[in-house]
Formats: sequence, C-alpha cells, structure tokens
Amino acid sequence: MKFEWPYELVLGWRYTRAGRATRRNGFISFISGVSMLGIGLGVAALVIVLSVMNGFQKEVRDRMLSVVSHIEIVSADGGALDDVKGALQKIHMHPQVLGAAPFISAQALLARGEDMKGVLVRGIDPDLEPSVVDLSTGLSRKNGNMPGVEALRPGQFGVVLGIDLARQLGLRLGDPVTLIAPNGQVTPAGVLPRLKQMQVVGLFNSGHYEYDAALVMLHAEDAGKIFRLEGPTGIRLKIKDLHEARSVARELAPILPAGMAIRDWTQQNRTWFAAVQVEKRMMFIILTLIVAVAAFNLVSTLVMSVTDKRADIAILRTLGASPRSIMGVFMMQGAMVGVMGTLGGLFLGLLIAFNIDVIVPALETLFRASFLPKDIYLISSMPSDPQMSDILPVAIISLLLSFVATLYPSWRASQVNPAEALRYE
Repeated sequence: MKFEWPYELVLGWRYTRAGRATRRNGFISFISGVSMLGIGLGVAALVIVLSVMNGFQKEVRDRMLSVVSHIEIVSADGGALDDVKGALQKIHMHPQVLGAAPFISAQALLARGEDMKGVLVRGIDPDLEPSVVDLSTGLSRKNGNMPGVEALRPGQFGVVLGIDLARQLGLRLGDPVTLIAPNGQVTPAGVLPRLKQMQVVGLFNSGHYEYDAALVMLHAEDAGKIFRLEGPTGIRLKIKDLHEARSVARELAPILPAGMAIRDWTQQNRTWFAAVQVEKRMMFIILTLIVAVAAFNLVSTLVMSVTDKRADIAILRTLGASPRSIMGVFMMQGAMVGVMGTLGGLFLGLLIAFNIDVIVPALETLFRASFLPKDIYLISSMPSDPQMSDILPVAIISLLLSFVATLYPSWRASQVNPAEALRYE
C-alpha cells in the first residue's frame, strides 16, 4: 500500500517554494525568505548570547570556588567552634563529602609604612586545605612556580596574599608587613590594637578580584594566637557535585552539634548569582522579541499569498475542500517557514557557540582589536557553554510564535467565497 501525504501538506510545501520559479510571486517569495532569515538570525542570536552568558557564569563561578568552599560551617555566635572533631566525624560520614578543613576567619588591617588596607584574614591548615580547594589550578600555580599556601609554617608568622592586594601595597616575597588585629590589649593608656610583624611568604591569584584584593591567609595556629582564639571558627567542605550543595547543607544541618550554622556557596554569593540570573532572563526576553518580530513578518507574507492564491482557493473549494483544509494549507506554508528558519538558526547558533574560541581570536586579529582586554576584564578569552535547558525553550518559543503568526491569514483564506474569487478570473 502506497503512503500518500495529506494534500494540505503537499500544497503548503508547494506554495512555500513555488514563488521562486514565477515572476508573479517573486516578491512574496522574497518576503517569505526575509521572514525565514529573520527567524534564523534571531534564534542564532539567542543561542549565542545565552551560551556566552553561561560560559561567563561558569568561568567566574569556577574562579570563585577556587577560594570559596562549596559549604561552610561556622559558629552561630561568631566565636570558636565547639567539638570540632565530633563535627568532622559526622561530616565525613556523608557520601557527598570529599574533604573538610577547619579554618579561622577574622577581619584586620594590613599595613606597610603609611599604606593601610582592610583585609579578610583566613587561618588555614596547609595540609588540609587542598582537600577543599584545588590549589594547583586555583591559587598558587597561576604564576608559575611562585610559592603559595604550602609555604606557611606554624610559628613563623608568614602570610600569603592575593596578587592584587600585594600590588596595591607594593609587596613582594620576603617583604615585612604589619597585621593589626581589632581585638586590642588593655594597657594603662587604654585599649591598644594588637600589632604583629609578619613576612610575605607566598602569593596567590584566584582570578577573582574580590578575593585577590582583600584575602590574607596564614597558618591556623598563628591566626589563633593573633586573634586569641582557642580553635577554628568554621569548617570548609568540598562535595562531589557543587550543584547539590544546597541539598547537602540541608541534610548536614540536623546532625551538626548545637551552636553551628551551615551555608552553601550560593548563599555566600547570593547577590552576584541573583544579578546574573536577572540579566540572563532579561536578555532572553529582549532577544525573544527579535524572534517575535521576525515570526510575525509571516503575517504579511501569508496575507499576500492568500490574496494571490484566491483563484486556487476557489477551485479547491469547488472541488470539495473544506474551510478547515484551506486553513491547513496556509498554516502549513507558514509553519514550514518557521521550522526551516528555526532549524537554520539553531544550526548557525550552535556552530558559532561551539567554535567561539576560534572565531573571536580570528576577528580580533582581523580588526586588530581586543574584545576582552586583560587589564580590564578578569577573562581574556570569550567563554561559551551551550546548554540544552536554554536551547530547547528557544526552539519551542520560535516554533510557537511562527505557528501563532499563521492563524489569522489562514483563517482569512478559509473564508474566501469561491464565487467572488472566480468572478474576475
């Protein structure tokens, strides 16, 4: 038994491509091609922009997590934690936890001569820190063989500074620096801040300016002596899947000893991630309007096509075609333009998104320009991360808009009176 396509589909496809072969319908064919091109370019722009935004978000997130842990457990009152060993035993029993490292967190002033800057001090154990932060790629190794946190030794009062902080204070390896702790000591002259002369033993470059310009790391034992703490103020955790940090934190919260609060990396940087999501959502809406404008160009194309095909419609009606079938023919014609434009746009957008690391350097060489100057932006290369969760909605919305644009012209075609249409033929 031979399969036959529905005649609505056959006629719709014939009307879509027939205009190119006849001078009479050449302008209609041109408008149809422009609509298809507009839909394709709009879809491609959406795919490329969303992929680049995903790439930037992933790049900044990875750099941020080279300093910030997936999950942090801190004291509810801001002091030292109680029963750290018991907490660590319970934490390591969770299957998602890969590593845990106690730390001391405090604020202080870092001074060199007359230059002074407020800093975040983090006391760490250099032996445990690699279990929660990839030091080989995130911190010390970005500047060749420059020493990092592995240079910290207890009792030597050495500090490891962010590369931007060292640049602002004019510090190099081996230079002395003064750490001023806020918890002062009582003297007959009043409360005086505690000063400690320290030495720069290492530098790090996480690639995130907020931390490279304000974070100071020293050994946990030295930090405890300077800030008069009997133990760590928090525990940093690394888990298998960073996207599961929120659920893992909820599971760990009930088993932790009293007086401990837990937070994940999304909560520590909530403002930044919220801003990125809002920006991404607004870009999606704005670029979708471009696709909508191109899709609704189909209205003018189909209106002109219906006017041109009035005699054909009348003949089909006299042969027994129902108004629904006539409507289906022109809906199929517009839908095919939308489908071809959407598929072409997806192909072009994905082709550019997956090869943007080659295309952008080629354009920079061609125009002798730098789109992402290293001295201004943290990232000197254009990142891209196409995700199905973005691409699928783009395709669906484009197809829906194209389909909606065909409804009114197709309905008008179904209302053509055969006698009126054939009167002047």
